[in-house]
Amino acid sequence: MHNANKPNLDELPTSAQLGKSTMIAAVAAVAILVTVVLPSEYNLDPTGIGGVLGLAEMGEIKTQLAEEAEADRLLMEQEAANPQPVAPQPPEPQSSLSPGVLDTIFGLFVGTAHAQEAPAAAVWTDEITFTLDPGQGTEIKLVMQEGAVAQYEWAVAGGAVNFDTHGDGGGNAISYEKGRAVEDDAGDLTAAFTGNHGWFWRNRGDAQVSVTLRVAGAYSEVKRVD
Repeated sequence: MHNANKPNLDELPTSAQLGKSTMIAAVAAVAILVTVVLPSEYNLDPTGIGGVLGLAEMGEIKTQLAEEAEADRLLMEQEAANPQPVAPQPPEPQSSLSPGVLDTIFGLFVGTAHAQEAPAAAVWTDEITFTLDPGQGTEIKLVMQEGAVAQYEWAVAGGAVNFDTHGDGGGNAISYEKGRAVEDDAGDLTAAFTGNHGWFWRNRGDAQVSVTLRVAGAYSEVKRVD
């Protein structure tokens, strides 16, 4: 049995060298935390590097998923604790007008309402159709300058979706509108700052759905993030 060679004391690192190595490791860890972990996991980007690398969008999606999951849990608990009784329906009043006259009047009102809600743009520049499986989400952004306006409409076939209309870029972030179990939406999107502005959809139903988005207006690019 041989004894192991003892290291030469001159070859061992000094206290100053150990302290320097520890300081370098600590600085590297903080840099990774600020530039990678915070943007990609918690949607916090104090340096703006996460937005340049595309990590901020990952953190934003994860934050949205956590918020949706928590909202679904609270809604289920509330419905279980407070079931709503079904109220008896009053009898429908009888109209003296014939069904044909009523259908004509109803058609006029519906046609007028749709004409008022339609976006100003008569011709859509881009149209995108995609499918979402149960639990799946996707995001589409328009690259826009501050103050630019884009017209949009989107509709769901086969169900409804949760959505979040929001924007990010240059260290800025904003949420314009959110909705749950929505079948369609339309209107104008005005960029609050220069960056990416658009929609995140998630299918919380039990069946696959198809979503069609149409856009027009002042934007330079359409980007999809799955």
